[in-house]
Amino acid sequence: MTKSKVEEFGTKPVGKLIIEQSVPAAIGILVMSLNMLVDTIFVGNWIGTTAIAAITVVLPIIFLISSVGMAIGIGGSSMISRALGSDNRKKALDICGNQIAMSFGISMILLTLGLIFRNDILFIFGAKGGIIQTAEGYYTILMFGSPFLALAMTGNPVIRAEGKPKFSMVAMILPAVANIILDTLLIYYYDFGMVGAAWATTLSYIISFAYTFWFFRSKYTRLRVNLKCIQLQFSIIKEISAIGGVTLARQGVVSALSIVLNHTLFTYGGELSIAVYGIISRVLSFALFPIQGITQGFMPIVGYNYGANNYERLQETVKKSILYGSMIALLIFIVIVIFPLEIVMIFTNDTNVLENTPNALRIIFAVTPLIAVQLIGSAYFQSIGKVKPALLLTLTKQGFFLIPLILTLPIYFGLIGVWIAFPIADLLSTLVTGVYLRKELNHKKRV
Repeated sequence: MTKSKVEEFGTKPVGKLIIEQSVPAAIGILVMSLNMLVDTIFVGNWIGTTAIAAITVVLPIIFLISSVGMAIGIGGSSMISRALGSDNRKKALDICGNQIAMSFGISMILLTLGLIFRNDILFIFGAKGGIIQTAEGYYTILMFGSPFLALAMTGNPVIRAEGKPKFSMVAMILPAVANIILDTLLIYYYDFGMVGAAWATTLSYIISFAYTFWFFRSKYTRLRVNLKCIQLQFSIIKEISAIGGVTLARQGVVSALSIVLNHTLFTYGGELSIAVYGIISRVLSFALFPIQGITQGFMPIVGYNYGANNYERLQETVKKSILYGSMIALLIFIVIVIFPLEIVMIFTNDTNVLENTPNALRIIFAVTPLIAVQLIGSAYFQSIGKVKPALLLTLTKQGFFLIPLILTLPIYFGLIGVWIAFPIADLLSTLVTGVYLRKELNHKKRV
């Protein structure tokens, strides 16, 4: 990559730059979401409803481990963006090396603990009844792929921070396509059931890691890390941990939410309700991919311009990102409201699931048109290295609102209380994020 490519973050028209950065990120997220979507479709149609429930229990555990890599990646990429913005390439290299060492070491520790305490962890995350046996085999195989996923997730934000969104996109597309192909072979043609589904996913993690490793050894990167860079530096570790801790806290709260949600759903609706939410969660991750793409795409632009003290451009980037995201979110909301049954029918032909899911889907997506403020607002503070507001806003939806609502509302409203907790939490967290973001941007105007 040439230096001028990075400098485009500070010179190119903001609207065009957001699109250039966001579209590849969105496509990558789309394919990854499609991967999980197709995985659930295959499992639901070729194995059964219990298998969907098992995936719903296991994946939050694996993503909690991989989120360590994501946290290190996002924390380091925020620092790298600012280092490149201030033309300090040596610091960027040192940060990248420390990221690799941290991600590898921590993910191996988590793999070991995850295998030792397998049964306890599965129970905590809601593996009960007929779900237990199916979830156990799936979990064990996926655990061996989790360090590869963690390292790939560490590298991906760094690739974007270098101004190489297309390579970042390919890093997400390759494993997703591989997983779909392997699912078809191992589940459908060879009839390996959940074992086949697990190996397909694990091998896709390895492919993602292999591509990311290749990129950082190729001619396309300015961050070709050597052994000197991998030497740990406390000051770098501290800052990566502080900024990345926001992402880790977010996923930690999501995992806590999964625990509370799975136990509550089992209490009020049994295994069926967990399967219902399993479908809804896949739709959520798939439907919101354009907004998540904008969020990922705008972060290096914000980080670079903050590092370059170009606050007017920074504000323009935030405002246009929210505008684009809100327009897309409105379209998503309309589609979900009009076609909920047709969407659910893609996953299963189980009459009980078809009867219970569409209404829950509509309720959970009720406040979607406002979601861009929440996602982009919290990511903004992370991009500029302001840890406390970033952490607060990250924890707001799931930690401060959604978990307490899920614990409370079903007592009075039963299972419907679980579903209505989601839009209430979205509305409240959007209001809080909007207030913080408006205050920050107004302050920058006065600087």
